[in-house]
Amino acid sequence: MIVPETWFFRYPESFLSLGMLARERIASLAGARPLRILSLPCSTGEEPYSIAMALFDAGVDARQFKVDAIDISPVSIAKAEHGVYGKNSFRGSDISYRERYFHPVADGFEIADSVRACVSFQPGNLLDPKLASHVAYDIVFCRNLVIYFDRQTQQHVFKVLKQLTREDGLLFIGPAEGNLLAAIGMRSTGIAQSFAFRHAPVDAAVPAPAPKQVAAPVAPRPVVEAPARAVAPRPAPRTSAAFAPIAKPVAAQANSEVSAVLDKIAGLANEGKTAEARAACERYLQQHEPVAQVFYWLGLLSEVEGRVPQAQGFYRKALYLQPQHSESLAQLAALLAAQGDTAGARRLQDRAARGANKQGNH
Repeated sequence: MIVPETWFFRYPESFLSLGMLARERIASLAGARPLRILSLPCSTGEEPYSIAMALFDAGVDARQFKVDAIDISPVSIAKAEHGVYGKNSFRGSDISYRERYFHPVADGFEIADSVRACVSFQPGNLLDPKLASHVAYDIVFCRNLVIYFDRQTQQHVFKVLKQLTREDGLLFIGPAEGNLLAAIGMRSTGIAQSFAFRHAPVDAAVPAPAPKQVAAPVAPRPVVEAPARAVAPRPAPRTSAAFAPIAKPVAAQANSEVSAVLDKIAGLANEGKTAEARAACERYLQQHEPVAQVFYWLGLLSEVEGRVPQAQGFYRKALYLQPQHSESLAQLAALLAAQGDTAGARRLQDRAARGANKQGNH
């Protein structure tokens, strides 16, 4: 399975969490060895380079970590090693890292040598039995791959990922991929929107029941403008009761409530509580105006339950409400590519690229 749709700092909260958790882990190593990090599939290099940049931004020295990046596609590996990227790889409202870690060249932006030196690329297949025999890593990134496999393959892949993650390590996954991890003895770190998991203590590793199949939601409706970064929107800042404003305008209060509900949905999905997250989405659609982000989550949740046609329908509804919802574009493009509809996938990828270019020009 080749998943070429990627960009720098996809799910930015994961990288913020990475910086904090990596510093803690490095302190516990006390200089005994560098932090070992794995990115797979690494595609064209945006994820492993983002890992290195996030660690630099967190104050980690280049000598304190090493990133191994693995992908099944030699073409993707070659592009990653080349390290030159177009505007489509730079999405979201904050691309200030491009000034720090790239320099312009004729056909795009080239990654800095300081970042390149921290990442080692190699071909490999997650389903290759030899991979499971690798020395375990402190941190593993494997995001938005497992949802495209059938349930049996998902279980096998997660067991391999668990083997590749040290007992005291961290596994970062995609937003809707957590439901199988509890069953194999992994639990969420509890950091909102980080999608990071640890090995559960032995007495806590109780298999989770299979997610309940919930009826498809009633005719949906759209998302309050989702942020450009395309994960669940950042929750509205919380203030203690002592400092809460005495009165809020009705519109501001409504927006705050919507943000809180969307944040709750993201949290449930992050913890692998698929049925509860789906039910929260359905309640949202019954009580609020429809928003793209809710349909995006319903699409992800449907994918993880193996309901691919339903997932496609939800992504299309998200895009009807918000035509440049980048995560929905990426997920739907990947689904179409997996089904052999390369033309349809390419159209969506081009559409995402046009949106990213437009954003970059503002």
